[in-house]
Amino acid sequence: MKKIIIMLAITVCTLSAFAGEGKVSQKVLDAFKTEFSTATNVTWDVGDNYYKATFNYNEKFVFAFFDEDGEVLGVTRYIMQENLPIKLQTDLNKYYDQYWISDLLEVNKDNTTSYYITLENADTKLVLKSSGGSNWSVYDKERKS
Repeated sequence: MKKIIIMLAITVCTLSAFAGEGKVSQKVLDAFKTEFSTATNVTWDVGDNYYKATFNYNEKFVFAFFDEDGEVLGVTRYIMQENLPIKLQTDLNKYYDQYWISDLLEVNKDNTTSYYITLENADTKLVLKSSGGSNWSVYDKERKS
């Protein structure tokens, strides 16, 4: 009886971990399960030419994007400022100390890591990008009304 309960619990956990897969192709599901076998709390969104999985992985909230053939287009996650490369942290403190951080993402695509940070002050919203972790460049800038 104990074995039956354990097997049922494992089945329920597995089914709930990959809930919402009805619209997602089997090719994409197989690729996801291969790449992120320990993922939990998985939800799916389907776009025109991509699939987006939102899930917990290694105690982090992660987004993975797949094409229709199951190829990974990119993986993103929110991070804290202290998780940035030292050079990027130093530049933020040196050049952007009059802003607060409202969003910070790490993006992994094609074995390259990029960072996108949204900075704000009372008048301006600024999005910076760094590829390779060496310097920031302005990705977008808008005046607040």
